[in-house]
Amino acid sequence: MWIYEKKLEYPVNIKCKDIRMAKYIITQLGGPDGELSAAMTYLNQRYTMPTSKAKALLTDIGTEELAHAEMISAMVYQLLKGATPEELKSAGLGSQYTQHDNAVFPSDANGVPWTAAYIGILGDPITDLHNDLAAEQKARATYEHLINLTDNPDIKDALRFLREREVVHYQRFGEALMDVYDYKDSKKIY
Repeated sequence: MWIYEKKLEYPVNIKCKDIRMAKYIITQLGGPDGELSAAMTYLNQRYTMPTSKAKALLTDIGTEELAHAEMISAMVYQLLKGATPEELKSAGLGSQYTQHDNAVFPSDANGVPWTAAYIGILGDPITDLHNDLAAEQKARATYEHLINLTDNPDIKDALRFLREREVVHYQRFGEALMDVYDYKDSKKIY
């Protein structure tokens, strides 16, 4: 059973409009290494995992990635709140405004829409978990890049929280990988 608590996993309280940062941060929603891609990947990989521990871990992290997508959406919404069409156009978001107004739309920082092609599933548990380890490192690095692009403490606070969660997810995927290796080794017949 999944229980949705009607609050963000970590508070997002951005007080100043910053269209430029919204354009950059949106990649963590709809980019190839963003939270939506991670959630869809993990929640679908769980079905081919051979151990209960690995299945449970992918379910837990996959649902947490949905919470991160919600945080990113809140950040982008707050950063765009009150932006005029002219401001959006000046920031390179004229096409975003044309199709979506000030709504949050999953895309990367270049405006390329999210696609299911970003979901990384091969069906081999070892390969998929290595993919997940790499995905968490790419997300961590992207959060570090975003932190370097702003001086706003409200933005940095939320980004730091998300970055730290990527580190924890990486560690947990390492544990799941060892669990799957142990399971596969126990099934070898010589």
